[in-house]
Amino acid sequence: MRLLPAILAMAAIVVASNILVQFVIAGGLLTWGAFTYPFSFLLIDIANRAYGPRAARTVVIWGFVTGVLCSLVGSQVEVAPSVSAVALRVAVGSGAAFLAAQLLDVAIFQIFRHQAWWRAPLTSTFVSSSLDTLIFFSLAFAGVLGVLFPTAANEAVGWAQDQAPLLGFGPDAPLWASLALADLGVKIALALITMIPYRLITMRLQDRVS
Repeated sequence: MRLLPAILAMAAIVVASNILVQFVIAGGLLTWGAFTYPFSFLLIDIANRAYGPRAARTVVIWGFVTGVLCSLVGSQVEVAPSVSAVALRVAVGSGAAFLAAQLLDVAIFQIFRHQAWWRAPLTSTFVSSSLDTLIFFSLAFAGVLGVLFPTAANEAVGWAQDQAPLLGFGPDAPLWASLALADLGVKIALALITMIPYRLITMRLQDRVS
């Protein structure tokens, strides 16, 4: 099966990100998972370039299924009495953000597919990463969306709505806003850095075809 390596790689990224998100760094603004998850966009862009949008969407779906399974497992693991490793709002936000952002990445990549080599992956990753951050942090933590979830689900993420200086030095804002900005910063930085492996890998794939 030609897509098996890409599917396995996506599964590995999703599983690793779900594990590494438990480890907080940068004064609580980031987790190690923030540095692994953006590679999913690189993988989808390579799959799209190599096999086309339909194949890329197939990889996305398998990644989504893997994420759902991780959330189900995490919801059964208690890190404290009556507190699961994966809160309901976090699980919903993660799944919705992954599916929407990755499918948008595929669609935007296709629009710019025949332009300069860097335009499709860079544009699609920038836009889809921004959407991913917006959907995830809004659904997982924003107080205004609490009406969509049971009281217990809101209480589990109440800490993210505490007021704190934005990114540690700005005006007071909900903590989740700082987390979102820090996360987006990492995604944008990695989007630029991964242009190098994207170019090298896609050139190699072209050589094999030719």
